[in-house]
Amino acid sequence: MDTRRLRFLLELSRHGSMRAVADVLGTTTSTVSQQIAVLARETGVPLLEPDGRRVRLTPAGRRLAEHAVTILAAVEAARADLDPGAEPAGTVRVAGFATAVRRSVLPAAAALAAHHPSVELRISEYEPHEAFAALLADDIDLALTYDYDLAPASVDSALTASPLWTSWWGLAVPALDALRVRGDGTLAVFEAFRGHGWIVNSRNSADEDVVRRLAAMAGFTPVVTHRADSLELVEDLIATGPAPAVGLLPAGRAVKAGVALLPL
Repeated sequence: MDTRRLRFLLELSRHGSMRAVADVLGTTTSTVSQQIAVLARETGVPLLEPDGRRVRLTPAGRRLAEHAVTILAAVEAARADLDPGAEPAGTVRVAGFATAVRRSVLPAAAALAAHHPSVELRISEYEPHEAFAALLADDIDLALTYDYDLAPASVDSALTASPLWTSWWGLAVPALDALRVRGDGTLAVFEAFRGHGWIVNSRNSADEDVVRRLAAMAGFTPVVTHRADSLELVEDLIATGPAPAVGLLPAGRAVKAGVALLPL
């Protein structure tokens, strides 16, 4: 079906006569009649029926005219989208973990709104495995994810990944226990808290993999006592939790009173 012929049918549904359609489209009544006749052959159903000395759309013709509104709008939108000089427009669906949304997405969102107001940004907070699944399902367009040197993420070959930035991590501990560390380096820090409970992410297993691997290198098996997705909740559990606990937090984070952040 040639979508250009749908224009003739749509205008006939709006104006009711071949002459009016010819005037609107700047052509002749015979051309209008021919184009609709070809369209009827392409669809395999009658689109017009006699109405006295005039013609009117059949029920199938009216239904096709209704479809034509959507079809022609989509064709026009695609044509505008492919125009290299066109103003960017449409919806961009972005997912990411909270730190990345604050650090990378929100600053870009402000610039996007200022320079390309026809672009709508939709943001969702996802953990990496959730974001990868959403990308593969075409539920989002862009994902900001994270992984660890000791627990690298596996990226599907259908996706394109580009590194943006790296961050150091520390071990958040009760402030009163910060002086327990004897020696230097990550393993010395882990060894000092072998008897504490350990807090890991409730929605992503990567940091638990890192904790267990480093603890094994330090010679013990960590006891996971809490699982939390919110970094603020991790701090609360360390500062005021029912039993001494520790957990990973980004280095350089300003932590609440009662929490100390030891470098790894």
